[in-house]
Amino acid sequence: MPLKLNVSLSRKVGEANYGSRGATVGIETEVDSGLMNQPQQLKEQIACLFRLARQSVDRELNCHARGDSRCANQNVVIGAEGVQIRLATAAQVRAIHAIANRQKLDLAEELRSRFGVYRPDDLSLDEASHLIDVIKPDANGSINEK
Repeated sequence: MPLKLNVSLSRKVGEANYGSRGATVGIETEVDSGLMNQPQQLKEQIACLFRLARQSVDRELNCHARGDSRCANQNVVIGAEGVQIRLATAAQVRAIHAIANRQKLDLAEELRSRFGVYRPDDLSLDEASHLIDVIKPDANGSINEK
């Protein structure tokens, strides 16, 4: 029987003249109930869901702050502490896919285990750069495991 994980995250930010705006996201997924016997892996799954929820709320708040209806195309999000985070560029995302394909890497697993995300688009600019450095082959053709 599968185990259901539910994660919800809400955040409200203040605006001028005593105003505020908020965003809420809820994520539900099913995982193998065998994870109950593997607490570390279960915690990792939960952490991944919270990171995804946090990124979604950050994007939503950032887009509405700018009045931008193209929220999915934003390349900057406001992090939990109000710090702007630049997201991976389209060129970085393409490079990650190309290198992973050439190296026959399980990209989804690399992203999940290293960064807790499921898509290269959800990486920050720095995380994408780091991943490219790690998975691209060196002069000998081997991967730089860092």
